[in-house]
Amino acid sequence: MIQARIAPLAPPYSPPVQDALDRIMPAGVPPLALFRTLAVNERVFLRVMAAGLLDRGSISRREREIVIDRTCARCCSEYEWGVHVAFFAERVGLTPEQVAATCRAEVSPGVFPERERLLIRLVDALHDEARVDDALWAALRAEWTEEQLIELIVLAGFYHLISFVTNALRIPGEPYGARFPGMDGVDAAGDGCSRPASPSAGG
Repeated sequence: MIQARIAPLAPPYSPPVQDALDRIMPAGVPPLALFRTLAVNERVFLRVMAAGLLDRGSISRREREIVIDRTCARCCSEYEWGVHVAFFAERVGLTPEQVAATCRAEVSPGVFPERERLLIRLVDALHDEARVDDALWAALRAEWTEEQLIELIVLAGFYHLISFVTNALRIPGEPYGARFPGMDGVDAAGDGCSRPASPSAGG
C-alpha cells in the first residue's frame, strides 16, 4: 500500500477551505484526498482551486476530458486519471476502449474521430516537446477557435501541475478511482508506474 508523503488535512476545515470544498465537491461525496492535501497549505489550495477549469468553458466537456485523461496518463498520475474516469468518462460518452486508449503510446486511428485524435496529438506534443509544430497547429486551427486553443493548452498545463502534486506527494488513489489498464492490484502512483512510452502516431 502506497504511503502518502503529507497527511491530508482533517476536518474541521477553516471557513474558506470549507466553502471551496462545498463548491467543488458533489453533494454527498467526501472531499478528495488531493484537495485535503493541498489544503495543508491553505493559500496554495485556494489559488489552485480558483484556477480550476472544470466550469463551463469554451470547449466541450468531452474534449476537456480527453485532454485531461491523456495528460494525466502521460504524466503517470493514476490518481487524477482515475478520478476523472470515474466521475466523467461515462457522462461524456467515452467508451471503455477510448478510456484505455488514453493510456496507450500509440492510439489507433479508429478509436477516436480524427478531430479528437488531434487533442491526443496536442497533449503529446506539449508533454514531449513543450511546443506545437506548425503542421499540428494548422490542423488544430482548422478545428478550434483561438479562444478554444488557449483553453486547451492551459488545460493540459494545469493537469501537469495536478499530476506533479499527486505523484510527488504519493497521494493514494480514491477507493472508487479507476485504475490504469493492466495495473489492477499494483500501486501505480509515485515511483515505478508504467506510462505511454512515446507520442501517439501523427496524422
